Parts: sequence; structure tokens; C-alpha cells
Amino acid sequence: MSATAVSLPIPRLPVRREPLREVPVEGTRKILLAAPRGYCAGVDRAVITVEKALDRYGAPVYVRKQIVHNIHVVRELEAKGAIFVEEVDDVPEGAHVVFSAHGVSPAVVGAAEDRGLRAIDATCPLVTKVHREAVRFARDDYQILLVGHEGHEEVEGTAGEAPDNVTIVNSPEEADTVEVDDPSKLVWLSQTTLSVDETMETVERLRARFPELNDPPSDDICYATQNRQVAIKKVAVGADLVIVVGSANSSNSVRLVEVALQYGAKAAYRIDYPDEVRQEWLEGVRTIGITSGASVPDVLVQELMRELAQAGFGDVEEVRTAEEDLIFSLPKELRDGPRGGRGAAA
Repeated sequence: MSATAVSLPIPRLPVRREPLREVPVEGTRKILLAAPRGYCAGVDRAVITVEKALDRYGAPVYVRKQIVHNIHVVRELEAKGAIFVEEVDDVPEGAHVVFSAHGVSPAVVGAAEDRGLRAIDATCPLVTKVHREAVRFARDDYQILLVGHEGHEEVEGTAGEAPDNVTIVNSPEEADTVEVDDPSKLVWLSQTTLSVDETMETVERLRARFPELNDPPSDDICYATQNRQVAIKKVAVGADLVIVVGSANSSNSVRLVEVALQYGAKAAYRIDYPDEVRQEWLEGVRTIGITSGASVPDVLVQELMRELAQAGFGDVEEVRTAEEDLIFSLPKELRDGPRGGRGAAA
């Protein structure tokens, strides 16, 4: 296999546009920089997993799907020798394959075993927790209402743990129409990267119809998703414009745009790269809020701020709402030494 097999956008050429310029505006220009932002512990762990696999086994190392939903990260890993594929059937027999941070179903694990692949599981431990909950509730014969976006890799993996027991609920509106077999044996779980507010609206509508609905044993929406949404809520209140750095297939990045608009931002846009910022976005803008999704390296945010400084936005105020120090160990195949070696910290 000589080319990348996964369905990714064609690498774009740098945009040759004029530098951003200052636009007359009353008052002082400034940037409100949300914190936390960017890489979470699960993403850091997944990216390091691919890098260490390349160091240990040499190129190529295959990765099923995008390791994380960020085109910049994927391109960087490709340059180091990673090959991204859609399915394990695209991987040569006996090769090393890494499962992405979003998790896989038992069927994918079985298919890799059938091909004799040497699999390394980079699934975020918080996603693994939801998988285990699905297995446990299915074993006890519960119907599982999985709040999430059908077709998302994480949802496919979780649903694959208990396909006969899982019903996907895509939105609050679907909560009003979903059918259940036994309202007394019902539990909800969720995709880890959803909007907290929309998820709770969905659950409230479900509970109005099914009062005996059980909650998961602990919160399924990951700490990083929640922290980034809390931070952008605080930023959005005082922002004329919010810019979210993150890819279009990143659920948590897309949710940040929605949350910013919901909580007061006059305009909000998602970009992959800083050169996508349009001059017209800056018309009449005094305060710009900036954040990034949980799979975005901070180098892109720093580059964005340098671009905006050209337009007079050199005053930066950090808006911090939480501290993050969670660390996940690397997959066992890649740990060094008796204590597990280098972990992944956010």
C-alpha cells in the first residue's frame, strides 16, 4: 500500500492572502484566550502511542481511522511514517495497527485478530469506561439509550459492544419519539464529546417519558469536553467574535462553536488553520475569544494569535476556569520499565 487509504481531505496548499490588517474600531482591541483548551489526556496518549509505535517498530505503522479528529495531527503523523486506513482489511497481514482514540467494537478487534495483526489500542480510557458500562447493562438485560451522533466512530464502537441492546438517540427531538421495550429496564449512556447542555436536555425529555430511566454510574461526557465548554461560555459573554480551532469532523470542536453562539458571542467560526480567518470577520470587532478542540495542538492557537496581532489584537487575557493534570498510561505494548514509563499528560 503506497498511499493513505483513509478518507481524508486532500492536503491544501497554504492560502496566499494579504496579512490581516487593522480595522478602525472604538475602544481597545483584545483577545480572550480560553483555558483549558487544546489537547486532553486521551488525545495526548493516542498521539504519543503512534509516535512510540513508529520509534519501536519502524515505519510503516497502520492506524485505523484518524487517530484523533484533527487533520494537522494526522498529516504530521503521516510525515513520520503512519499510514491511515479505513478498516483493518486494508492492513497487510501481520502488520502493526493502532486503534484510534475513539474506540472500536469487538467486531473490529476480532477482524484484526483474524488477519494476524499486532494491534495496539489507543482508545481513550474514558471511552473504554462507557464501553464497559454498555457491556454491564446489556448483561443485565437493560435497553441502553445511547445519546450521541449516529455514524460517529465513538458511537459505532460503543454500540458494537451490545448491538442488540443499544438504541441511538441523536437529538432532544428524537427523545420525544424513541420507542422502548420495557420502561422499567432502561438506562442512558452518552458519547463523551457532546454538548453538556444539549445532552441534559435530551435526558430530561427521556425522563419525562420514562420516569424509571437509570443514569450511568458516573458522568459519560469527558472532563475535557466539559471544561472547554465551561471556559468558552465565560469567554463568549464578552466576545464580539469567537474563533474555534478544530477540524470539521471533531465533535467537541463543532460543539464549542454552538456553545459560544448560545452564550452570547455575536459571531463564531471554526477553522483548521489560522490563514482561514477572513478579513471581514474583524469588521467592528473589539474582542475576540479564542479556544481549540481537545484534539488540537496549541501550536495552531499560537500561530492564530500571531496572525491576529497583525490586525491590532496584541493584548491577550487568559480566561481560565479549570486546571487539568490528568495522566493516562500508554498502552501496555509501549510502556517502558516496571512503572509504565512515559504517560500522557494534559
